[in-house]
Amino acid sequence: MSQKFPEVQGGGSLIIAWQVKEKNVLVVGGGERGIQVAAGRILHALNADARVTVVCPSSGLNDEVAFRIAEKQVSHIDRNFEPQDLDAADMVLCAVDDPEASTRVWKLCKERRIPANIADVPSECDFYFGSVHRDGPLQVMVSTNGNGPKMASIIRKKIAGTLPDNTGAAIENVGLLRKKLREVAPDLKDGAKRMKWMSRVCESWSLEDLVEMNEADMSQLLDYYKSGEVPSLKAIRDTQ
Repeated sequence: MSQKFPEVQGGGSLIIAWQVKEKNVLVVGGGERGIQVAAGRILHALNADARVTVVCPSSGLNDEVAFRIAEKQVSHIDRNFEPQDLDAADMVLCAVDDPEASTRVWKLCKERRIPANIADVPSECDFYFGSVHRDGPLQVMVSTNGNGPKMASIIRKKIAGTLPDNTGAAIENVGLLRKKLREVAPDLKDGAKRMKWMSRVCESWSLEDLVEMNEADMSQLLDYYKSGEVPSLKAIRDTQ
């Protein structure tokens, strides 16, 4: 009986896409190495549409973080971290060169139940940053659970190298088609049929076809939803 089910492999992380849009992310930076790491953390948070506040003395900023502050992409508190900085934080990303200061931030976050990542200290992290490949809506993350960040980067590059060009554009078109399909068949009872039909589209059309598909093609394709058919892109255009 047990052979019918996947084997449990402990020691992993729960890999999820954490929605932080419009959430308050506090970045605590400091030190030459720390502010470099903080710059990467800031970009990750901004890419996820978070509201970012950076706590770091101006003297400790690097060019990238100073640029984002000057462009008002992030808010800046020009001093070292203080406990009251956590009052409005939904998430904390700490990257400072002082281990004692890092642990202080971690303990305060635990007291307030604020999820935190303390750079380079896996034992003081509620979550890890992986190595991410980004192509429009496509995000592929490789995590080594804090064991080898450089290995994560190497593996991520190998995976990215196998992906066809324009994968992101194809995904954007599939997303638009799904949105239009929900307008055509909005009832909850149609959920299983919608999923099955969209799966057939993704499996039967080539990546190139999905990239090339325009809104006129989508309208034509949606006419076949009720019957469950999935004609080719060529067949659709031959009827236009």
